[in-house]
Amino acid sequence: MNSRMQEVRNAVVPSGAAILWWLGQMGMLVKIGETILCIDYFASPNEGRCTPPPVPAEEVCGVTAFLGTHNHLDHIDHEAWKTWARTCPDALFVFPRMHREEVLADGIGSDRAVGLNDGESVRIGDVTVHAMAAAHEFLSQDPESHLYPCLQYIIVGNGVCIHHAGDTLRYEGMLPRLAAFGRMDTQLLPINGRDGTRYRRQCIGNMTWQEAVDFAGEAETRLVIPGHWDMFADNSADPQAFADYLDAKYHGKIACRIPKVMDSILITHP
Repeated sequence: MNSRMQEVRNAVVPSGAAILWWLGQMGMLVKIGETILCIDYFASPNEGRCTPPPVPAEEVCGVTAFLGTHNHLDHIDHEAWKTWARTCPDALFVFPRMHREEVLADGIGSDRAVGLNDGESVRIGDVTVHAMAAAHEFLSQDPESHLYPCLQYIIVGNGVCIHHAGDTLRYEGMLPRLAAFGRMDTQLLPINGRDGTRYRRQCIGNMTWQEAVDFAGEAETRLVIPGHWDMFADNSADPQAFADYLDAKYHGKIACRIPKVMDSILITHP
């Protein structure tokens, strides 16, 4: 077994806690109780990526559910999902319901395919996953089906609340909806921003690192982790600038962790 996956599977999660492992970009492993979630893991080799996959797709095992926030390669990696459909036969796959047909085409049975939309939730083992619409530059709700193409997830279990923002800008009403879950114990927020150059090549954007700082500050999250800065040289940002601005503006009241790939991060609820 891959040594990194062995570490995850062997990790003992204390009561009132969760353990996170960052996988690069917006990828994250979350373990709560005996439940292991793998979120937005871009596991396939790609000539454009700056960092290799920390765990080869075929060596990922023991995962309870794979979650994808939207149908972009670095968030729902279809080649990897095809592999995991075979190698993790008991795992569920959670995704925006708008993309159900694409997910079923990966060889994932309908009984394992959990499509969610804004405001919906699913219980998976020791956790509940709540879905909230994400504005990947735009909310882009389909006017007929009322489905959203991009989601963010609030993961609740063992007394801990984790916000995985996926790819999003801040939009009106997003912070109050998040606040309804209580104070976040941790957030993974994209910081890569957006600009005309990227938009012209159809690379839609996210919060800037300054906007992400203010979102975490106003949410009063206990620990914020910057994401979406390491994978592609032409779609990046400086996580240290994010951390410095957070410290200067919120005077150390919001903890920050610039993650390293596969370092374990213990999340506790006071």
